[in-house]
Amino acid sequence: MKKALKLTLSACCCASAIGLGLGLVVEPAFAADSSDTAAPCGKLSGPGGPDAHFVLRDGEPVDFSSGGQTAHGKLRLFHEGALYHAYWQPAASAESYALANAAPNGVRLISTPPQGTPANDGKPGVDTPPLNVLSCPTL
Repeated sequence: MKKALKLTLSACCCASAIGLGLGLVVEPAFAADSSDTAAPCGKLSGPGGPDAHFVLRDGEPVDFSSGGQTAHGKLRLFHEGALYHAYWQPAASAESYALANAAPNGVRLISTPPQGTPANDGKPGVDTPPLNVLSCPTL
């Protein structure tokens, strides 16, 4: 069984000059094996192109590119207390895909209903470089 993880973001106060840090908590969604070496099959990026950054906040426009095609969508952010759950939702679709941490700058898109309360306050608001997608849904 392939690895499925939930990417959970936690806002925390830091004692440094930065002030606000972002902690990542990775939780297994179900039993997994250790052979997780898939090559990227797509990319999540801002609407400005495949190298465009995006901000990690609810409603942020984010494109999914795979196989020479681009699907427009947006991020959906939910929280449970200080923990944030990030999802990508294709335009004109009710389907949500969890951004599951899979590698440095890499995620898996896993179809799952959102968990938590909608985070419509602009948080966590972290600038994010394009992310490689290691498991690509068929859209």
